[in-house]
Amino acid sequence: MAPLDAGARVTTDPDVLAQQAGRLAERVELLGGYLDPEALAGRIADLEQEMGAPGFWDDQQRAAGVSSEHARHTGRLDEYRALSDEVADLSELAAMAREEERAGRLAPDFTGEIVAGLTRAEDRLFSLEESRLFGGEHDAGDVVVTIQSGEGGTDAQDWAEMLLRMYLRWAETRGFAAAVQDRQDGQEAGIKSVTFTLSGANAYGLMSAERGVHRLVRMSPFDSANRRQTSFAAVQVAPLVTDDTDVEIDDKDIRVDTYRASGAGGQHVNKTDSAVRITHMPTGVVVQCQNERSQTQNRATAMSLLRARILELELQRREEEAARLRGDSMTIGFGSQIRSYVIHPYSMVKDLRTGYESGNTQAVFDGALDPFMRAELERRAKGMGVVGED
Repeated sequence: MAPLDAGARVTTDPDVLAQQAGRLAERVELLGGYLDPEALAGRIADLEQEMGAPGFWDDQQRAAGVSSEHARHTGRLDEYRALSDEVADLSELAAMAREEERAGRLAPDFTGEIVAGLTRAEDRLFSLEESRLFGGEHDAGDVVVTIQSGEGGTDAQDWAEMLLRMYLRWAETRGFAAAVQDRQDGQEAGIKSVTFTLSGANAYGLMSAERGVHRLVRMSPFDSANRRQTSFAAVQVAPLVTDDTDVEIDDKDIRVDTYRASGAGGQHVNKTDSAVRITHMPTGVVVQCQNERSQTQNRATAMSLLRARILELELQRREEEAARLRGDSMTIGFGSQIRSYVIHPYSMVKDLRTGYESGNTQAVFDGALDPFMRAELERRAKGMGVVGED
């Protein structure tokens, strides 16, 4: 659902305000059908009972997970109840405004308060409606993102670095914590690959909309003839899982290599073999970390990244099987070209799955990704097909 348009927000006509309040009330009711406040309250009660049991804090990881779930559900339920009450009050105030107008004693300040209240309620509802798009097992958690340059040589490596900047800027606007775990710079410019983590509410659910191949079309700054260049970079997305997540990794299935870290990092990092590379031989997945201060810390982080990648493969397998059973024609996962960013001969960013597009390429490169993500998440929720490239 889109927010109220600007023209609708500034009206002071009591009849229009009453209609807006009515539409908000309908949307709140629909949202309630999804959230199921009674079931949510029951789950909160169960969690509180578990938290009050003797020895609850003996298992710190389990306790942290239960506490986090309790806080998430409680916050969502409190927000929904507060919003429901606010919209009900606004409906009553709008009805009163209509009566006051008929009696010829309507005060401008009164309608101004209603307008402000409707605007505030609309924004809160829009945020809560977004939560219905995150029903996956890992959607609410943190995420591991890997960007790899593809076809296009130096231009592709530069494009990969542009994508990194874009996602970090987007994460900043969302209030997410970001940490680069490994970065392989290109020989001339840009990056060959980079792995980073994002921590925040629904980080994985949001970033899952970015999984796939991203294409850039522009005049190459690395071509002396300034010819048009098409470059590709792939974005991999995996949930950042904890040690107790059910991802089995047998020690005999991994090979651990250490090497000297490159780039900035201080004397200790650059003079010792502190960087760690882990290869999971059954799947061929390779992860590495060199940004921590010790080899032990780098290995622990690399193992966390490996669990995330293996879980990503399993989730991708499930998605592909579900798509096959539905008869979908798209290829889901790492090889899917999902979006084109065109700077020349015109300016346009277009998502090939949803058809959503923006002519403000600079804003997108500066992190204005929410509309693209929202459109893809809505498409998934509605089970829509793929939009082909023009």
